[in-house]
This record gives sequence, structure tokens and C-alpha cells, in this order.
Amino acid sequence: MHDQKESCNLLKEPRLVVRKFLARPNMRDLGPLFELKYFDPFLVLDEFSVTAPAGFPDHPHRGFETVTYMLQGSLTHEDFEGHKGTIGAGDLQWMTAGRGIVHSEMPAAQGTQKGLQLWINLSSKHKMIEPRYQEIMSKDVAEAIKDGIKVRVIAGEALGTKSPIYTRTPTMYLDFTLKPGAHLQQPIPISWNAFIYVLEGEGIFGNTKSSPTAAHHLLLLGTGDGLEVWNKSSKPLRFILVGGEPLGEPLMQFGPFVMNTQEEIDQTIDDFENYVNGFEKARHWKSESGLSLDY
Repeated sequence: MHDQKESCNLLKEPRLVVRKFLARPNMRDLGPLFELKYFDPFLVLDEFSVTAPAGFPDHPHRGFETVTYMLQGSLTHEDFEGHKGTIGAGDLQWMTAGRGIVHSEMPAAQGTQKGLQLWINLSSKHKMIEPRYQEIMSKDVAEAIKDGIKVRVIAGEALGTKSPIYTRTPTMYLDFTLKPGAHLQQPIPISWNAFIYVLEGEGIFGNTKSSPTAAHHLLLLGTGDGLEVWNKSSKPLRFILVGGEPLGEPLMQFGPFVMNTQEEIDQTIDDFENYVNGFEKARHWKSESGLSLDY
């Protein structure tokens, strides 16, 4: 009884759901859903589903990070730095594009490849850093299980377990599965923005009086010190909780380039077209797929 009382007092001000969106096929940008400042530092969440020969052929990035988390199948990544690898179900790649990268992500298996890709903005002081990768195989993702709750800690901390991933922009990325009847309380720093994306099942988020939310819904959370969730259904509930410290900076985006001003976007396009300032290796590089996307 003492433990139950203690868990009930974990959060003083649970966050409520302030906006609810049903994800449309190929929905990417978070901005059009609602004012982007409420998602800051996050730009895009894409639940992708690709089958060969489709995929994500050669394309550039600058000024932010991409987090690719595989749910089914596998993708092969390669870039102009000579980095190449394949990630399968449960694996993840945390790529810091920084000053510039050109890469491709293509199906590496038969059938349909499914996953999530999250774009995280970088602050102005970090936009032009050197590119880097953090790849974690599924077996190495930090996990914890307690009271009918399983969590895969992609970034941040949950149920006393921390991720080894380094986040340039302070971020939490948690993959929760709740058994029927389970109740979760997850702290979130008060100053952070946070949202949920439901992958499977249905759950009650924020308040016991809320109506259940089913798969493929994105929930923007309001202010507070954490999240409360109940699974009152007869099937498992799986969702991701994403939270991050807002940058509070001007934002200018043009396709795969995310900077602070239009002048910086113009400079980035010029750099890319002229193979300079981080894009030097793009002049002679093509992925083994030999395809490219035009921007």
C-alpha cells in the first residue's frame, strides 16, 4: 500500500492533452498541425512505410538531426563520408547532419519496411558542427520492465534506466508498452515541450476522464511535470513519448535544410550547388542505388 501511495504522488501536475491529430499517410511536418513553437525543438515525425524499389535515395541535410527507429524490416544507409550500415527492427540511428551530409536510406529486405523518423532541430551554435552518427542495435537499447510497463529508452531516462545516446539538444524519446490494466507516471522536465504518438492499441492519456486514443494519433501535451497513462483496454498499448528543451530561436526551413534565417538558407543552397562548406564530397559521390532526389 505504501508503494502505491508513493507512485500516486510521483507527479504534482500531470500534463493534459491539448491537441489531438490523426496522422494522415505520409504526414511529416509537425508545423502544419499546430504552431511549431509548441513542438520546438521537433520539426518532423514521419511514420514511414516503404517497399523496394521505393525508398529515400540520395538527398542532403543541414542544420538538424534525424532519428530513424525501425519497427519492421530493414533499411541500408550510406553517405558521402563512406559510412554505410543496415538497421533492422528495433535498431536506431541518430544522425547529426550538422554542416552537411548527403545520404540515402533504401530498403534492405523484401516486403514493407516500417519505422519512425524524427527530425530534431539544432541550436544556431550547433548547426554547422561536423556530422556524426550514433547507431544502436536493438539488443543494446536500454530497457526496463516494471508493473506491467515495458520501456525502451532511446534517449533520456525512464523507470530508473538511462539511454547511452548523447543528445545535442536535450531530448527524451521513450517507447512504452503497457499491458492491460497498467498505469504509468513518467516525469518530464517542466520547461520542455512533449508529444505522444500511439503505435498500437488504445490508451487514456493525461486524465482518467479522457476518451481513449487509438493508434496513429499524435497528442500534443500541455504544461506540467509529467505524463499519466492508463491502459483500460484488453490489449497491449504501445506509444512513443517524445520531449525536448525548446530552442526558442527563429526557424527557416527549405526542404532538407533547417536554418535560422532566409540568408542562411540561401547560403546553404549555394553551398550545396557549388559543393563547398561541408558539401565538397557531394560532387563525385553517388550511393550504390545511384539515384537522387532533386530539391
